[in-house]
Amino acid sequence: MLTDLQCRKAKATDSPIKLSDGGGLHLYVTPAGGKSWRYRYEFGGKEKLLTIGPYPAIGIVEARAARDEAKATKRAGRDPSVAKRLKLANVSTDDCATFEVLAREWHALNKSRWTPVHASDTINSLERDVFPDIGPLPVREITAPVVLSVLRKIEVRPAVETARRVRQRMSAVFVYGIASGRCDNDPAAIVKQAMAPLVKGRQPAITDLEEARAMLAKAEAEPAHAVTKLALRLLALTVVRPGVIAGTPWTELDAINDDIWCVPAARMKLKKDRKTDATYDHLVALPSQALDVIAVLKTITSDGPLAFPNTRHAHKPMSENAMGYLLNRAGYHHRHVPHGWRATFSTIMNERFKADHDVIELMLAHVPENKVAGAYNRAEHLQRRKDLAQIWADLILKGAKPAKALLSGPHR
Repeated sequence: MLTDLQCRKAKATDSPIKLSDGGGLHLYVTPAGGKSWRYRYEFGGKEKLLTIGPYPAIGIVEARAARDEAKATKRAGRDPSVAKRLKLANVSTDDCATFEVLAREWHALNKSRWTPVHASDTINSLERDVFPDIGPLPVREITAPVVLSVLRKIEVRPAVETARRVRQRMSAVFVYGIASGRCDNDPAAIVKQAMAPLVKGRQPAITDLEEARAMLAKAEAEPAHAVTKLALRLLALTVVRPGVIAGTPWTELDAINDDIWCVPAARMKLKKDRKTDATYDHLVALPSQALDVIAVLKTITSDGPLAFPNTRHAHKPMSENAMGYLLNRAGYHHRHVPHGWRATFSTIMNERFKADHDVIELMLAHVPENKVAGAYNRAEHLQRRKDLAQIWADLILKGAKPAKALLSGPHR
């Protein structure tokens, strides 16, 4: 057996030397003078080597204890080298295994396969609804009741659907924690059946033509910023999704050709791999009334990059909620939402033009599953889309004031 004096006096030579302490333990001295404890053993019929650590940071007594521990591990049927790596992995991660740390790691790992909007929505929901309550907590201390208490706060807003999306995201974080050795279970999976039921239904929409006309007239008579009123009218005329209207840059409207507005696939509601495919650009046929809205809008917002800027921050797009609040003030809360114009258009036009169902679907940017057929249909029916867009505009704006009148209406 070695003594500490022998270890200290061991000199480097041109070749590495090994000073045996017995039982497979030896002090390894490199030609450069470095010294470390090593344990040689057999496992699975193969000779293996476990590096215990440097001398003199680890003394003889500690090295022998580590050798004995390795032998016990081997007797238990486990490889001491593998056991050490697993132990080091847990030590290196446990110190920072809070829910927020894991969640941000999980988000960073996955955001490249998500659209920018979804990636932003995901982290924003966690920052808003989860991190304030459990972000600093070690994941191993988070229980199902704790998770449920976070979700209950969202449900009572009420935002039952949001609560369910947040639960899914929390569950994904816990699963990531389990996979990386920093979490033992997924409490967010357990609470799924304890959440408030989600009653799914269509978004509220007025589908009667006369009522729809009256609704638009009432909304435009409410005190509101002219940009909001013009946005709502253009939304009703084009039946694109509200987010498309809110984020419209002037570069798109300035590029209108032959009364066709091309909305890039990147701004459409599509799977990520389709957002870079120009064949999924959405062509919007603009009736004369929509062109009037754009002409009026140009007189008040064309000095900036956005057609519908935020009233407080001109470099940011208007909030989609602005159009919804305008409809609410007009008395249509829970009766019609901005997205509901798509259902209004679809119902009224399909009733009148049953043979044009496929064309109407194209106008709503409902992408066919067959990509070849989808590309073909976009090339076809463009004139019919123009015809139907003008018919729709004449129907919905019958008796309405010209777009210019919205500039002088009541403001908030």
